[in-house]
Amino acid sequence: MAVIGATVVGCGSNSGSSAGSSGDGTVTLEFAQWWAPELPAGSFDKLMSEFTAQNPTIKVKLLSGPYASTKQQLVSGAASRTLPDVVGLDGAWVSDFAKQGAIADLSELMAAAKYDSSQLASQIQVKGKTYMIPVVNFVYPLFVNNDLLSKAGIKTPPSTRTEFLEAAKKISALGGNVKGWALPLDTAVPNGVQNDVMSWLWASGGSMLTKDGKPDLTGQGVKSTVEYVKSLNDAGVISPGALTMKEQDKVEKFSTGQVGMVIDSLAHITLIKKNNPKLDFTVVPVPAEDSYTGKRGIPYASWGIGVAESSEHKTEAFKLVQFLMNKQANAQLSTLANGFPGNKTAEPDFSKSDPLFKTAFDIYKAGYPANEFVGLPIRVRANEPVPVRNTYQPRVV
Repeated sequence: MAVIGATVVGCGSNSGSSAGSSGDGTVTLEFAQWWAPELPAGSFDKLMSEFTAQNPTIKVKLLSGPYASTKQQLVSGAASRTLPDVVGLDGAWVSDFAKQGAIADLSELMAAAKYDSSQLASQIQVKGKTYMIPVVNFVYPLFVNNDLLSKAGIKTPPSTRTEFLEAAKKISALGGNVKGWALPLDTAVPNGVQNDVMSWLWASGGSMLTKDGKPDLTGQGVKSTVEYVKSLNDAGVISPGALTMKEQDKVEKFSTGQVGMVIDSLAHITLIKKNNPKLDFTVVPVPAEDSYTGKRGIPYASWGIGVAESSEHKTEAFKLVQFLMNKQANAQLSTLANGFPGNKTAEPDFSKSDPLFKTAFDIYKAGYPANEFVGLPIRVRANEPVPVRNTYQPRVV
């Protein structure tokens, strides 16, 4: 297991002690997450210092490490019920952690604290109980190559499925190795089904689940989505090699102008511009069914937060959750992360960001975050190993 670095945020003679309560009534919370390494150096420590200044009887011991090693640490801790007090969560882990009794019911903690949950953009629930709150969301809009659209005679980015198909055909007709769309379906990293296929369903307000939360893979919404993606393939507008393509391959093809449109994470804006400073592109909502007029769901991954069921300091732990979800702190953290706030009333500071982040935020506010894979259990056949599943992709820093 990779080493997780520890930083103690706070002051006083107890700053170097292990997590727990001290003789003077001070409580030290352990907080394991992968966020600090993905943020500007020292910025998350500074945010924790703000929390301890507001809560002088609570100290925070950060357990910070890369996503992969943090995941390994938390999966092991969940199995042995030895999780740190507060944990950063990927939504894909929530169902299993809740089933193991490793993470606390946040619904109870919110009720005890008289917390107004209406300010939250989303909550991740299992059987009607909240176990994770998304703190910062990273969305996946449609990236569009403006130059290729212009060369293909397309004046505005597509907004409907029909418009997208026609645009993809015209871009593909430009010739050479250029195609309208890239679809990464490599099963080794199966995020393509989530981000690049089901996003078409969510953009039209649809669901891949029944009302009782079971898969609805034969329902009209999923059927229509799969048939639409098949129509794109039949039209020859998808970049070759989809079945072995990974997300990074899709990003590279877009960066080099080999595809006109991709559904991608905002985290890649900086990478794309670094790799090709001359590329003229924008972001728009994922196209919806032609007749759809409601709010559009936009796929997302998030930095989620939860509290360990084994923590002896749940009340203090939830105070840290409340702090990270308040309007000011949540906006500040979202700005640092180039993500969007989990508090609906918070707004990031875009003054130093690429203008496309503000464009994407307007898309985010006009719709709603949608990712039905978050919180789902992992089902495997008997005697098969449990597969590795993530909804969050570590950011390039």
